[in-house]
Amino acid sequence: MWKEEDNKLKRTFEFSNFVEAFGFMTQVAILAEKMDHHPNWSNVYNRVTVELNTHDQGNIVTDKDRALAAAIDELIG
Repeated sequence: MWKEEDNKLKRTFEFSNFVEAFGFMTQVAILAEKMDHHPNWSNVYNRVTVELNTHDQGNIVTDKDRALAAAIDELIG
């Protein structure tokens, strides 16, 4: 589940291996580009940590972040 803290929506996703994690990141990248809203994220082997906030609104969580979080959740079903 997403947590809202430090003016960010945060979630860590865990996959079976690096290839699955990277595939997920590729899907999110395409989605984020279409929504013109890009995450801060990191990947270590099978884990992807995503942080969302809206930079042009003063680095706070906005509806844009919630919409991207919901769209990301749909990717993983």
